[in-house]
Amino acid sequence: MDYEVKLDQFEGPLDLLLFLIKKQEINIYDIPISRITEQYLEYIKMLKFLNLELAGEFLVMAATLMRIKARMLLPRHDDVEDEEEDPREQLVRQLLEYQKIKGAATKLESMEYQRKLLFTRPESEIEEDTTEVEYSYNLFDLISAFKVVLERAKVRYLEVETEETSIEEKIEFLKEKIAEKETITFEELFEGQTTAADLIATFLAMLEILRLGLATVKQAKPFSQIYIHRVAKENVDGGT
Repeated sequence: MDYEVKLDQFEGPLDLLLFLIKKQEINIYDIPISRITEQYLEYIKMLKFLNLELAGEFLVMAATLMRIKARMLLPRHDDVEDEEEDPREQLVRQLLEYQKIKGAATKLESMEYQRKLLFTRPESEIEEDTTEVEYSYNLFDLISAFKVVLERAKVRYLEVETEETSIEEKIEFLKEKIAEKETITFEELFEGQTTAADLIATFLAMLEILRLGLATVKQAKPFSQIYIHRVAKENVDGGT
């Protein structure tokens, strides 16, 4: 697969850590470093396997987690325990500050979206059912859903040998698929795909379609069912 998928929206290592913490409802002040490190490294392997751009910051964070994990395993002396800083403390402060910034940005984005609803749409459309809402998709949420698809297909992605599969063909295939319905589930994208190479190429094609603005992601809430929603052709100006 020599097709390079370029992502306009690519989350960083702190986004991945917050994703893992929120998904498992972990207390951010008491992070189970060993478990989080293992899961973090698994996602790094997945990113590499999918040939997605992997910024150096991800590897720096991996080293940081490994270092914290090693320090957590060292014996602590009871007489100085209160004076020793928790090895996780600096990471927690970093995550909290980043979470605050992300929260503010998300709130502003939501306010902008609501303002568009109020001033650019007819009143009748404002009252439509909004159970699933459009949002700025999280790459790790999509990768997590894709891992489930691979597991159901009994594919161990770390052991798969890459086969020659045209991502351009998969993009055209998905364009036709989402043209049939206004909204389809994430799992429906992979119907009829039987090999690991086909599944992976379809996932990368989906990322490209999202990047091109031909479709958007909808969810009722974080970590819930993912829907792929077709964008009306008139709203895409030269996206292809």
